[in-house]
Amino acid sequence: MLKKLAVLILTYNEEKNIEDCVRSVSFADEIILIDSGSIDQTREIAEKLRVKFIYHPMDEGFAGQRNFALEQTKAEWVLFLDADERITPELAREIKAIVEKNEQYAYEILRNNVVFGQHVGYGGHSPDYSLRLYPRTAISWQGVVHEQAKVSLPILRLKNGMLHYTYTSWDRYFFKFNQYTTLMAEQMEKRGKKAHFIDILLHPLAGFFRFYILKSGWRDGKIGFVLAVFHAFYTMAKYVKLYYLQKERNA
Repeated sequence: MLKKLAVLILTYNEEKNIEDCVRSVSFADEIILIDSGSIDQTREIAEKLRVKFIYHPMDEGFAGQRNFALEQTKAEWVLFLDADERITPELAREIKAIVEKNEQYAYEILRNNVVFGQHVGYGGHSPDYSLRLYPRTAISWQGVVHEQAKVSLPILRLKNGMLHYTYTSWDRYFFKFNQYTTLMAEQMEKRGKKAHFIDILLHPLAGFFRFYILKSGWRDGKIGFVLAVFHAFYTMAKYVKLYYLQKERNA
């Protein structure tokens, strides 16, 4: 008996991305969008494409959204996809073959990152393997942001990669920048992590050095430098937010 594949996509204001994303996985048996409250045309586009659209507030972070998504399908296999990702024809054929064989493994997929129209192969964006394809009952998620998948099966890597159009506008970049740094600060605060002013000074410098020097971000040219600098700002922002969260708690 042939096994079914469901593609699960988390969305929030993805009107510019969602159609190309959905069309790249048209081979799937089921496509489900879990939306956290889009106010653009995401829902209308999804309905035009005749995919399942479910509203669910992100009260438990990204891991909570993904765990909720898993409950919305009975398909034996699931593929998690972000709206700014595209499955290539070669990868689609590889995924279909895996589902047909139904061998019990979980699979990582290489994300080939495209940032503002430029392929980025170094720095913090490479190599960028993400655990995305697995039997539905073998996976669960934990974490508020930068969530992690927990699987009960051996992990293999697919031969073909996907395209990841990670940022196409600075407005979108800084929207995610603010969202993620806030979630990270709240998560660290809940874990009891403390932030001192020295953390605000040293962690950003260490982050820049790791991205730009240790991971060879300089090889990506100007965009490699820009991304390394913004990673330092990202690191600073989450520690600044944690620092002031602590002050509010202790006030």
